[in-house]
Amino acid sequence: MKIKPFERGQALIIIALALVGLIGIAGLVIDGGNAFQDRQRAQNAVDAAALASAHARVTGGNVVDAAMASAAKNGYNNDGVQNIISLYTPPKDGPHAGDLEYIQVIIRSTVTTYLMRVIGTDEIVNGHAVISLAPNSSCLNRSPFWIHGEATLDISGGGVFVNAGDDCALVQQGSGSIRIAGDYDINVVGTANVQKVHLFTPAISPGAHAQAIPYPPPFFMPNVKGCGGDAEIREDGITMSPGAWGDDFPPPGVTLLESGVYCLNNGMHITGNLEGHNVLFFVRRGEVRFNSGADILLDAPNTGDNAGLLIYLPMENRSKVVLNGGAGSNIQGTILAPASPVLIKGMDSKTGFHSQIIGYTIEADGTSNVVIRFIPEQNYQTLTMPEIQLAQ
Repeated sequence: MKIKPFERGQALIIIALALVGLIGIAGLVIDGGNAFQDRQRAQNAVDAAALASAHARVTGGNVVDAAMASAAKNGYNNDGVQNIISLYTPPKDGPHAGDLEYIQVIIRSTVTTYLMRVIGTDEIVNGHAVISLAPNSSCLNRSPFWIHGEATLDISGGGVFVNAGDDCALVQQGSGSIRIAGDYDINVVGTANVQKVHLFTPAISPGAHAQAIPYPPPFFMPNVKGCGGDAEIREDGITMSPGAWGDDFPPPGVTLLESGVYCLNNGMHITGNLEGHNVLFFVRRGEVRFNSGADILLDAPNTGDNAGLLIYLPMENRSKVVLNGGAGSNIQGTILAPASPVLIKGMDSKTGFHSQIIGYTIEADGTSNVVIRFIPEQNYQTLTMPEIQLAQ
Protein backbone atom coordinates (compact mmCIF):
# COMPACT_ATOMS: atom_id res chain seq x y z
CA MET A 1 0.00 0.00 0.00
CA LYS A 2 1.40 3.34 -1.00
CA ILE A 3 1.76 5.92 1.78
CA LYS A 4 0.51 9.35 0.90
CA PRO A 5 2.99 12.24 1.29
CA PHE A 6 0.89 14.08 3.87
CA GLU A 7 0.84 10.98 6.06
CA ARG A 8 4.63 11.05 6.17
CA GLY A 9 4.48 14.70 7.18
CA GLN A 10 2.11 13.97 10.01
CA ALA A 11 4.39 11.24 11.31
CA LEU A 12 7.37 13.57 11.23
CA ILE A 13 5.48 16.25 13.14
CA ILE A 14 4.42 13.77 15.80
CA ILE A 15 7.97 12.47 16.12
CA ALA A 16 9.33 16.02 16.37
CA LEU A 17 6.84 16.97 19.10
CA ALA A 18 7.53 13.76 20.98
CA LEU A 19 11.26 14.44 20.76
CA VAL A 20 10.83 17.86 22.38
CA GLY A 21 8.90 16.24 25.22
CA LEU A 22 11.53 13.54 25.68
CA ILE A 23 14.31 16.13 25.74
CA GLY A 24 12.37 18.07 28.36
CA ILE A 25 11.97 15.01 30.57
CA ALA A 26 15.63 14.08 30.12
CA GLY A 27 16.60 17.65 30.96
CA LEU A 28 14.66 17.54 34.21
CA VAL A 29 16.35 14.28 35.18
CA ILE A 30 19.92 15.13 34.12
CA ASP A 31 20.07 18.87 34.85
CA GLY A 32 17.93 18.47 37.97
CA GLY A 33 20.26 15.71 39.14
CA ASN A 34 23.27 17.92 38.53
CA ALA A 35 21.68 20.70 40.57
CA PHE A 36 20.91 18.31 43.45
CA GLN A 37 24.44 16.92 43.36
CA ASP A 38 25.91 20.43 43.37
CA ARG A 39 23.75 21.32 46.35
CA GLN A 40 25.17 18.38 48.30
CA ARG A 41 28.75 19.29 47.30
CA ALA A 42 28.18 22.92 48.25
CA GLN A 43 26.72 21.87 51.61
CA ASN A 44 29.84 19.84 52.38
CA ALA A 45 32.07 22.68 51.21
CA VAL A 46 30.31 25.31 53.28
CA ASP A 47 30.36 23.10 56.38
CA ALA A 48 34.11 22.60 56.00
CA ALA A 49 34.74 26.28 55.28
CA ALA A 50 32.83 27.41 58.36
CA LEU A 51 34.71 24.94 60.57
CA ALA A 52 38.08 25.97 59.07
CA SER A 53 37.25 29.60 59.71
CA ALA A 54 36.24 28.91 63.30
CA HIS A 55 39.46 26.98 63.85
CA ALA A 56 41.49 29.87 62.43
CA ARG A 57 39.83 32.27 64.85
CA VAL A 58 40.71 30.28 67.96
CA THR A 59 44.28 29.67 66.76
CA GLY A 60 44.96 33.25 65.72
CA GLY A 61 44.78 32.71 61.96
CA ASN A 62 42.96 34.64 59.22
CA VAL A 63 39.32 33.53 59.24
CA VAL A 64 38.63 34.68 55.66
CA ASP A 65 41.72 33.04 54.16
CA ALA A 66 40.95 29.82 55.99
CA ALA A 67 37.37 29.70 54.69
CA MET A 68 38.43 30.47 51.11
CA ALA A 69 41.21 27.88 51.14
CA SER A 70 38.89 25.21 52.49
CA ALA A 71 36.20 25.99 49.92
CA ALA A 72 38.77 25.89 47.11
CA LYS A 73 39.88 22.42 48.16
CA ASN A 74 36.26 21.32 47.80
CA GLY A 75 35.80 22.78 44.31
CA TYR A 76 34.51 26.31 45.02
CA ASN A 77 37.13 28.90 44.13
CA ASN A 78 35.12 32.12 44.49
CA ASP A 79 35.57 33.01 40.80
CA GLY A 80 32.58 35.35 40.82
CA VAL A 81 30.89 33.48 37.96
CA GLN A 82 30.29 29.84 38.80
CA ASN A 83 30.41 30.42 42.54
CA ILE A 84 30.60 33.27 45.03
CA ILE A 85 31.71 32.81 48.64
CA SER A 86 30.83 35.27 51.38
CA LEU A 87 31.83 35.28 55.04
CA TYR A 88 30.13 37.30 57.75
CA THR A 89 31.20 37.67 61.36
CA PRO A 90 28.90 38.38 63.02
CA PRO A 91 26.30 36.68 60.79
CA LYS A 92 24.21 39.06 58.67
CA ASP A 93 20.96 37.12 59.24
CA GLY A 94 19.53 33.99 60.80
CA PRO A 95 19.09 33.12 64.47
CA HIS A 96 22.61 34.36 65.37
CA ALA A 97 22.59 37.61 63.39
CA GLY A 98 24.79 40.22 65.04
CA ASP A 99 26.38 37.76 67.48
CA LEU A 100 30.18 38.03 67.34
CA GLU A 101 30.54 34.50 68.67
CA TYR A 102 29.33 33.08 65.36
CA ILE A 103 30.63 32.93 61.79
CA GLN A 104 28.39 32.66 58.74
CA VAL A 105 29.65 31.29 55.41
CA ILE A 106 27.51 31.42 52.26
CA ILE A 107 28.22 29.76 48.92
CA ARG A 108 26.19 30.81 45.89
CA SER A 109 26.68 28.22 43.17
CA THR A 110 25.45 28.36 39.57
CA VAL A 111 24.80 25.07 37.82
CA THR A 112 25.15 25.02 34.03
CA THR A 113 22.23 23.32 32.28
CA TYR A 114 22.72 21.19 29.17
CA LEU A 115 19.50 19.61 27.92
CA MET A 116 17.06 22.14 29.41
CA ARG A 117 18.60 24.95 27.38
CA VAL A 118 17.63 23.01 24.23
CA ILE A 119 13.96 23.68 25.00
CA GLY A 120 14.59 27.27 25.91
CA THR A 121 14.58 27.55 29.71
CA ASP A 122 18.19 28.62 30.28
CA GLU A 123 17.72 32.29 29.39
CA ILE A 124 13.94 32.74 29.68
CA VAL A 125 14.06 35.41 32.36
CA ASN A 126 17.53 36.90 32.15
CA GLY A 127 17.47 37.05 28.37
CA HIS A 128 14.34 39.16 27.99
CA ALA A 129 13.49 42.78 28.67
CA VAL A 130 9.71 42.46 29.08
CA ILE A 131 8.17 39.32 30.61
CA SER A 132 4.60 38.18 31.26
CA LEU A 133 4.51 35.30 33.76
CA ALA A 134 0.80 34.39 33.61
CA PRO A 135 0.61 30.63 32.86
CA ASN A 136 -2.67 30.76 30.95
CA SER A 137 -4.96 33.11 29.08
CA SER A 138 -8.59 33.65 28.25
CA CYS A 139 -9.86 35.19 25.05
CA LEU A 140 -12.88 36.46 26.98
CA ASN A 141 -10.74 38.58 29.26
CA ARG A 142 -7.53 40.55 28.85
CA SER A 143 -4.62 38.73 27.30
CA PRO A 144 -1.48 38.04 29.37
CA PHE A 145 0.32 40.28 26.86
CA TRP A 146 -1.90 42.88 25.22
CA ILE A 147 -0.61 45.72 23.09
CA HIS A 148 -3.13 48.10 21.55
CA GLY A 149 -3.91 51.71 20.76
CA GLU A 150 -0.90 53.35 19.16
CA ALA A 151 1.65 52.19 21.72
CA THR A 152 5.10 51.18 20.52
CA LEU A 153 7.52 49.20 22.65
CA ASP A 154 10.98 50.21 21.40
CA ILE A 155 13.19 47.54 22.98
CA SER A 156 16.90 46.80 22.87
CA GLY A 157 19.17 44.53 24.88
CA GLY A 158 16.60 41.75 25.29
CA GLY A 159 13.47 40.16 23.91
CA VAL A 160 9.86 39.65 24.95
CA PHE A 161 8.64 36.50 26.69
CA VAL A 162 4.98 35.49 27.11
CA ASN A 163 4.56 32.47 29.38
CA ALA A 164 0.89 31.66 28.71
CA GLY A 165 0.56 28.42 26.82
CA ASP A 166 -2.90 28.59 25.29
CA ASP A 167 -4.98 30.74 22.94
CA CYS A 168 -4.76 34.54 23.10
CA ALA A 169 -1.44 34.50 24.96
CA LEU A 170 -0.44 37.64 23.04
CA VAL A 171 -2.94 39.98 21.39
CA GLN A 172 -2.15 42.95 19.17
CA GLN A 173 -4.87 45.40 18.19
CA GLY A 174 -5.01 48.77 16.50
CA SER A 175 -1.55 50.15 15.75
CA GLY A 176 0.19 48.66 18.77
CA SER A 177 3.70 47.61 17.79
CA ILE A 178 6.87 46.00 19.12
CA ARG A 179 10.26 46.91 17.67
CA ILE A 180 13.23 44.97 19.01
CA ALA A 181 16.76 45.91 17.99
CA GLY A 182 19.49 43.31 17.80
CA ASP A 183 19.40 39.54 17.86
CA TYR A 184 16.46 39.09 20.22
CA ASP A 185 13.04 37.48 19.78
CA ILE A 186 9.38 37.80 20.66
CA ASN A 187 8.81 34.41 22.29
CA VAL A 188 5.25 33.24 22.96
CA VAL A 189 4.54 29.84 24.49
CA GLY A 190 0.93 29.78 23.29
CA THR A 191 -0.91 31.46 20.44
CA ALA A 192 -0.44 35.04 19.30
CA ASN A 193 -3.29 36.94 17.65
CA VAL A 194 -1.76 39.77 15.67
CA GLN A 195 -3.88 42.02 13.47
CA LYS A 196 -0.95 43.75 11.76
CA VAL A 197 2.08 41.48 11.55
CA HIS A 198 4.21 44.16 9.89
CA LEU A 199 4.18 46.13 13.17
CA PHE A 200 6.22 43.45 14.93
CA THR A 201 9.99 43.26 14.46
CA PRO A 202 11.16 40.52 14.55
CA ALA A 203 8.35 38.10 13.74
CA ILE A 204 6.90 36.15 16.65
CA SER A 205 8.39 32.79 17.52
CA PRO A 206 5.38 30.52 18.17
CA GLY A 207 5.00 27.87 20.85
CA ALA A 208 7.50 25.40 19.42
CA HIS A 209 10.29 27.89 20.11
CA ALA A 210 9.27 28.91 23.65
CA GLN A 211 9.23 26.69 26.72
CA ALA A 212 6.83 27.56 29.53
CA ILE A 213 8.08 28.04 33.06
CA PRO A 214 6.06 27.09 36.15
CA TYR A 215 4.06 29.63 38.09
CA PRO A 216 4.80 30.80 40.75
CA PRO A 217 8.10 31.43 38.98
CA PRO A 218 10.98 29.06 39.80
CA PHE A 219 13.43 31.62 41.11
CA PHE A 220 14.12 33.02 44.53
CA MET A 221 12.40 36.31 45.27
CA PRO A 222 14.50 39.16 46.67
CA ASN A 223 15.12 39.30 50.39
CA VAL A 224 14.71 43.01 51.04
CA LYS A 225 16.16 44.39 54.26
CA GLY A 226 16.91 47.80 55.68
CA CYS A 227 13.48 49.03 56.76
CA GLY A 228 13.86 48.73 60.50
CA GLY A 229 13.28 52.45 61.07
CA ASP A 230 10.77 54.90 59.69
CA ALA A 231 11.41 57.16 56.73
CA GLU A 232 11.49 60.86 57.55
CA ILE A 233 10.98 64.16 55.76
CA ARG A 234 13.99 66.39 56.27
CA GLU A 235 13.75 69.96 57.54
CA ASP A 236 13.94 71.40 54.03
CA GLY A 237 10.59 69.77 53.26
CA ILE A 238 11.72 68.39 49.90
CA THR A 239 14.14 65.64 50.94
CA MET A 240 13.21 62.26 52.38
CA SER A 241 15.29 59.61 54.13
CA PRO A 242 14.82 55.85 53.51
CA GLY A 243 12.85 53.54 55.77
CA ALA A 244 9.30 52.33 56.31
CA TRP A 245 6.41 54.56 55.23
CA GLY A 246 2.69 53.91 55.73
CA ASP A 247 1.12 57.00 54.17
CA ASP A 248 0.92 58.23 50.59
CA PHE A 249 4.28 58.09 48.84
CA PRO A 250 5.97 60.32 48.04
CA PRO A 251 4.60 62.80 50.57
CA PRO A 252 3.47 66.23 49.27
CA GLY A 253 6.40 68.50 48.55
CA VAL A 254 9.06 65.77 48.50
CA THR A 255 11.09 65.79 45.28
CA LEU A 256 14.42 64.29 46.40
CA LEU A 257 15.02 60.82 47.90
CA GLU A 258 18.16 59.86 49.79
CA SER A 259 19.82 56.56 48.88
CA GLY A 260 18.46 53.45 50.54
CA VAL A 261 15.47 51.12 50.84
CA TYR A 262 11.91 52.44 51.05
CA CYS A 263 9.36 49.94 52.40
CA LEU A 264 5.94 51.18 51.34
CA ASN A 265 2.69 50.00 52.93
CA ASN A 266 0.31 52.24 50.97
CA GLY A 267 1.62 52.07 47.44
CA MET A 268 3.54 54.56 45.35
CA HIS A 269 1.94 57.33 43.29
CA ILE A 270 4.31 59.76 41.61
CA THR A 271 2.44 62.79 40.33
CA GLY A 272 5.27 65.34 40.21
CA ASN A 273 9.00 65.47 39.62
CA LEU A 274 11.01 63.04 41.74
CA GLU A 275 14.70 62.17 41.90
CA GLY A 276 16.47 59.38 43.77
CA HIS A 277 19.71 57.52 43.20
CA ASN A 278 20.67 54.08 44.58
CA VAL A 279 17.12 53.55 45.79
CA LEU A 280 14.95 50.45 46.14
CA PHE A 281 11.17 50.53 46.60
CA PHE A 282 9.72 47.49 48.37
CA VAL A 283 5.99 47.94 47.83
CA ARG A 284 4.43 45.64 50.38
CA ARG A 285 0.88 46.83 49.73
CA GLY A 286 -0.84 49.13 47.28
CA GLU A 287 -0.47 50.15 43.66
CA VAL A 288 2.42 51.75 41.81
CA ARG A 289 1.49 54.62 39.48
CA PHE A 290 3.71 57.01 37.53
CA ASN A 291 1.92 60.01 36.00
CA SER A 292 2.66 61.19 32.48
CA GLY A 293 3.45 64.75 33.54
CA ALA A 294 6.15 63.77 36.05
CA ASP A 295 9.87 63.87 35.28
CA ILE A 296 11.11 60.83 37.18
CA LEU A 297 14.83 60.23 37.73
CA LEU A 298 15.32 56.98 39.64
CA ASP A 299 18.05 54.36 39.63
CA ALA A 300 18.51 51.14 41.60
CA PRO A 301 21.34 50.29 44.03
CA ASN A 302 24.54 49.27 42.24
CA THR A 303 25.92 47.12 45.07
CA GLY A 304 24.61 44.61 47.58
CA ASP A 305 22.36 41.55 47.37
CA ASN A 306 19.62 43.51 45.60
CA ALA A 307 21.80 45.46 43.21
CA GLY A 308 19.84 46.48 40.14
CA LEU A 309 16.41 46.08 41.77
CA LEU A 310 14.39 49.29 41.62
CA ILE A 311 10.76 48.34 42.36
CA TYR A 312 9.62 45.08 43.92
CA LEU A 313 6.05 43.97 44.64
CA PRO A 314 6.08 40.59 46.44
CA MET A 315 3.84 37.70 45.40
CA GLU A 316 1.20 38.62 47.98
CA ASN A 317 0.79 42.11 46.48
CA ARG A 318 -1.30 41.78 43.33
CA SER A 319 -1.94 45.48 42.90
CA LYS A 320 -1.63 47.20 39.55
CA VAL A 321 1.56 48.81 38.27
CA VAL A 322 1.15 51.73 35.85
CA LEU A 323 4.36 52.95 34.21
CA ASN A 324 4.44 56.40 32.65
CA GLY A 325 6.53 59.52 32.88
CA GLY A 326 7.45 62.87 31.39
CA ALA A 327 9.92 63.75 28.67
CA GLY A 328 12.73 64.23 31.19
CA SER A 329 12.34 60.84 32.87
CA ASN A 330 15.14 58.30 33.19
CA ILE A 331 14.36 55.10 35.10
CA GLN A 332 17.00 52.44 35.68
CA GLY A 333 16.64 49.07 37.37
CA THR A 334 14.40 46.02 37.40
CA ILE A 335 10.67 46.40 38.00
CA LEU A 336 9.64 43.04 39.48
CA ALA A 337 5.91 42.49 40.09
CA PRO A 338 5.36 38.74 39.56
CA ALA A 339 1.69 38.74 40.67
CA SER A 340 0.65 42.14 39.32
CA PRO A 341 -0.89 43.41 36.09
CA VAL A 342 1.60 45.86 34.59
CA LEU A 343 0.36 48.65 32.31
CA ILE A 344 3.00 50.42 30.23
CA LYS A 345 0.98 53.51 29.54
CA GLY A 346 3.63 55.59 27.87
CA MET A 347 6.67 57.76 28.27
CA ASP A 348 7.87 60.50 25.96
CA SER A 349 11.46 60.33 27.24
CA LYS A 350 14.13 59.40 24.71
CA THR A 351 16.13 57.64 27.42
CA GLY A 352 13.09 55.90 28.90
CA PHE A 353 13.40 52.72 30.93
CA HIS A 354 16.77 51.07 31.44
CA SER A 355 14.81 48.28 33.02
CA GLN A 356 13.73 44.70 32.90
CA ILE A 357 9.96 44.71 33.41
CA ILE A 358 8.43 41.54 34.86
CA GLY A 359 4.72 41.25 35.62
CA TYR A 360 1.96 38.69 35.83
CA THR A 361 0.40 40.31 32.77
CA ILE A 362 1.72 43.07 30.51
CA GLU A 363 -0.41 45.66 28.73
CA ALA A 364 0.89 48.47 26.52
CA ASP A 365 -1.48 51.28 25.59
CA GLY A 366 -1.40 54.95 24.67
CA THR A 367 0.27 56.91 21.89
CA SER A 368 3.89 57.00 23.04
CA ASN A 369 7.02 55.38 21.70
CA VAL A 370 8.16 53.73 24.93
CA VAL A 371 11.93 53.24 25.02
CA ILE A 372 13.15 50.21 26.97
CA ARG A 373 16.93 49.77 27.04
CA PHE A 374 17.70 46.57 28.94
CA ILE A 375 21.31 46.36 30.12
CA PRO A 376 21.74 43.25 32.32
CA GLU A 377 24.52 44.83 34.41
CA GLN A 378 22.15 47.61 35.48
CA ASN A 379 19.40 45.20 36.51
CA TYR A 380 18.68 42.61 39.16
CA GLN A 381 19.90 39.09 38.42
CA THR A 382 16.53 37.41 38.94
CA LEU A 383 17.46 33.78 38.33
CA THR A 384 19.59 32.61 41.25
CA MET A 385 20.52 29.18 42.52
CA PRO A 386 19.82 28.14 46.12
CA GLU A 387 22.01 29.49 48.90
CA ILE A 388 23.46 27.05 51.38
CA GLN A 389 24.28 28.53 54.76
CA LEU A 390 25.94 27.33 57.94
CA ALA A 391 26.56 29.29 61.13
CA GLN A 392 29.45 27.90 63.16
